[in-house]
Amino acid sequence: MSNPVTTVVDGFTFTEAPRWHDGRLWFSDFYTGRVMSVREDGSDSRVEALVPRQPSGLGWLPDGRLLVVSMRDRRILRRESDGTLVTHADLSGHATGHLNDMAVDADGRAYVGNFGFDLMNGAPVAPAAVHRADPDGTVTEVAAGLWFPNAINLADDGVVLVNETFGNRISAFDRTGDGGLTNQRVWAEFGPVPTDRAVAGALGQLDAAPDGGSLDAGGGLWVADALGGRVIRVVEGGRITDEVRPGTNAYACALGGQDGRTLFICTAPDFDEHARSAAREGRIVAVTVG
Repeated sequence: MSNPVTTVVDGFTFTEAPRWHDGRLWFSDFYTGRVMSVREDGSDSRVEALVPRQPSGLGWLPDGRLLVVSMRDRRILRRESDGTLVTHADLSGHATGHLNDMAVDADGRAYVGNFGFDLMNGAPVAPAAVHRADPDGTVTEVAAGLWFPNAINLADDGVVLVNETFGNRISAFDRTGDGGLTNQRVWAEFGPVPTDRAVAGALGQLDAAPDGGSLDAGGGLWVADALGGRVIRVVEGGRITDEVRPGTNAYACALGGQDGRTLFICTAPDFDEHARSAAREGRIVAVTVG
């Protein structure tokens, strides 16, 4: 894709979980603990919430209240009308690693993945589950055996797509009326599931590392390839139809803007928490697609 890539905002540690909501771009900055929002052009920057234990996935309840993942203490927080944050759901007894990305459906049910192992300290790669947090805070495991379940996308037809960053694939499920996930299958496969359980070895066996993602109106999934320095558009079956190279590593993306055709991409030199927390090289860039 030859459309120009422009910088929207920069000077952050590690931007993640971009969302287009109410005419603004929202995102988390991992190591400053901030949930931010800006206009499409990057102006009018606002701090929407402070999450000391590291914010990640974002979503909204039907009544408009913000939900935000607090990664390190494995909780989902809820922002009340007065701006205070309260615990919406406690997953500390369920998740086996840092909580990660999240999607919230029209009924207020939050689907959230987790790392499954201690990534930053070099623990062996291990599978993880996806959990559902209901509006009353009840937590239920809805899928298991996933290799670093990352972005979760809820399609209008009831299909749920889960990016498996260490699995070389994107898995699909059917969502039942009560919020369950059934009929697990491979939606797109980039290569075999790595057999090496050491982080470095597993990364070396990946053909693509699907991190953040965003569905478009045509049923394609825009996927940040965390190892390939690119964002790709994938359709069911695994065919890549488009590719954007932002000039550095890409870790998440979201479609938005006034016409819905702007792809916002979170970029950084790498994902090492020690390097990223000590620098301000995270940014969000944008490109017109579709």
